[in-house]
Amino acid sequence: MSFSAETTAEQVADTFAREIAGKNVLITGTSIGGLGFETARVIAKYANLLVITGYNHERLQQSEDAIKKEFPTANIRKLTLDLSSLAAVRVSAAEVNAYPEQLHVLINNAVAPFVSLEVNADGLEYQMATGHLGPFLFTNLLAPKLIVTRTSTYTPRVVFVSSLGHAMGPGVHLDTFAKLLPGKYTKVMEPYVETKSANIMNAIELSRRAQGKLLALSLHPGAIETTATQRPASKAMLTEVGMYTPDGERNRDAPIPWKTMEQGAATTVVAAFDPSLSGQCPPHFLMCLNYVANELIAPHTSDPESVKKVWILTEEAVGQSFEF
Repeated sequence: MSFSAETTAEQVADTFAREIAGKNVLITGTSIGGLGFETARVIAKYANLLVITGYNHERLQQSEDAIKKEFPTANIRKLTLDLSSLAAVRVSAAEVNAYPEQLHVLINNAVAPFVSLEVNADGLEYQMATGHLGPFLFTNLLAPKLIVTRTSTYTPRVVFVSSLGHAMGPGVHLDTFAKLLPGKYTKVMEPYVETKSANIMNAIELSRRAQGKLLALSLHPGAIETTATQRPASKAMLTEVGMYTPDGERNRDAPIPWKTMEQGAATTVVAAFDPSLSGQCPPHFLMCLNYVANELIAPHTSDPESVKKVWILTEEAVGQSFEF
């Protein structure tokens, strides 16, 4: 299957309509104006069940209304999910596990916005908690529900929306994992970059531990202008790394090329449904649609021992170990 840099998520969904049909899919972070909403919108056209999530009920309702307006027969279910709280994640995971329907695909799309350096209610650095620890716990609590959908012709999938920006920092701080200590960060963007590294490591280790029972992938969707990037703190950080010009315009010579929302969500849909990926060995990181680009994973993120260590540290942080 061949796509171009201009291919949209809707075009990819149309291409894999047969693979999406009959599937039950859960996507985190689906507010209008974000990458997850566009992903949800195009999948809703074909999926048997689409679960959309967010921590704000009003925005969740707006997302459902917008999708149903375009696809009136779409089967949408809302799930309140606050990834910044381990207790809240456990409550939401229990709700999903109680669904009578199976779960075939989990797309971890939600991301913590750039915020001032702070800790969450669990005493953990906020961006790592929301962008890595929460999704890690949610994914592993749902893993048994995913794994039971495996057949001789289908392997369930977990997708982590990461970024090529994971290479812009030193990777995950193993010695001060998920802790916010004086002097650890000098810029607000640093924990975001660290979190994106953790997402890729999560995909690598999850696939290894699952031993073929499920396939976990991470991806770089491209640089996408969303509601999150327009927040003052986000825009300031992105300007600092050259994504925006000093006058607030998108930089044509940005280190990571800009894509439209429709183009950016395309890679997520490929990761979730392209049947050719199951034959790769193993396709941990996708770049530009169906281009498997494991070689673009930074050494600090692909090192096997570091990958295993991050898994163990994450289990310790969430207070639970997982076996498959």
